[in-house]
Amino acid sequence: MLDTFASIFKVEELRKRILFTLGILVVYRIGGHIPTPGVDGAIISEVLSSQSIFGLLDLFAGGAFAKATIFAMGIMPYISASIMLQLLGAVVPYLQRLQREGEEGRRKITQYTRYLTVGIAALQAWGTAGFLTTIVSPSGVSAVHMSTGAFIPLTILTFTCGTIFIMWLGEQITERGIGNGISLIIFIGIIARFPEAVVMEIQLIFAGTRDLVVSAVMVAMMLAVIAAVVLMTRAQRKIPVQYPRKVIGRRVFGGATTHLPLSVNSAGVIPIIFAQSIMFLPSTVAQLFPSVEWLQNLVAQSLAPGGFWYSMIYGLIIVFFAFFYTAIVFNPMEMADNMRKNGGYIPGIRPGKNTAQYIEKVLTRITLPGALFFAAIAVLPWVLIGQLEVNYFFGGTGLLIVVGVALDTLQQIESHLVMRHYDGFLKSGRIRGRSM
Repeated sequence: MLDTFASIFKVEELRKRILFTLGILVVYRIGGHIPTPGVDGAIISEVLSSQSIFGLLDLFAGGAFAKATIFAMGIMPYISASIMLQLLGAVVPYLQRLQREGEEGRRKITQYTRYLTVGIAALQAWGTAGFLTTIVSPSGVSAVHMSTGAFIPLTILTFTCGTIFIMWLGEQITERGIGNGISLIIFIGIIARFPEAVVMEIQLIFAGTRDLVVSAVMVAMMLAVIAAVVLMTRAQRKIPVQYPRKVIGRRVFGGATTHLPLSVNSAGVIPIIFAQSIMFLPSTVAQLFPSVEWLQNLVAQSLAPGGFWYSMIYGLIIVFFAFFYTAIVFNPMEMADNMRKNGGYIPGIRPGKNTAQYIEKVLTRITLPGALFFAAIAVLPWVLIGQLEVNYFFGGTGLLIVVGVALDTLQQIESHLVMRHYDGFLKSGRIRGRSM
């Protein structure tokens, strides 16, 4: 293992990519501590810490939301824009044509995603700015030290620019660094809360307000979730593929038996991130309309994290996006055509349409249990969190994202090492990557 880490810095391109990624993440973390003009971060943190509805949102923002820093909106507006365009791509013919145009089409879709991100970020910033003006400390001191007429436009501009800058940082990591930039930004935001969460739990234990058995159960649950996620992430269904032997001149080609690997979790952590982004929508709408009492009660009670309806809707959305994103990533007909062009076939299955139907059938069968598993892992820990009243960091959603992104990044690092004839992190088998 030590030799493998040493090999990372022997490959110049890989070394530059890793250092570049770390530098971008440092910039992101620094921006997460720059306060928004005109607000008292201490008062906001004090008030929001007692409102569980904002705990998960702050987790994805790396603690920036609770402090009302310039990165308070985080990357979630960009993810919301991506979801909208991908859903529209299934029904809007123009977007469907762009998706089939290859690199040029993807570039246009990316541009549209950026424009939509600006609009969503501005809308959320407007609601958040109005919400911040209503925050008052227990002693009666307002969290905003500016007039409302000046504070709201300035905050909308600050939060929107912060989201755009985070979006740009994520794109730079994807293009010039290692790993998926957007996922890594969410990853580092969650990881940044780990020391704080651990220190808080230790303080509660020494203060006598936290039972040691509860902490032990929580740690055991985390380890079990991590092990289960790694196991399911690497699980594959291998479909045998036979290639006939060809004789060209004096050389013999083909005649080999290989397999088509289909991952149980082909969509990676994308369904988790997308589902959580959608679950933030009610709280965002509630911020835009603070005077609507029934909406505030709905968000605070029925759709509060850990509640029955929240867990039910959250789990169903995860399952939906697992199938939806897998359908985007994998095209069974294209896979069958490529196999037929190269002379390959699945034993017992006719080439062409029958092969595509068989692949789609197998993919559906293995995606369902994988989606249900990850939905359960994302939902069940919230039930325990609601019962045990522990930190949001220890929920299943955060662990799923952290483990999934870490495995994807390690797989990309290993690919660079293997291409240059270095041993990967696993000598007996490679870390199997997933589509992001």
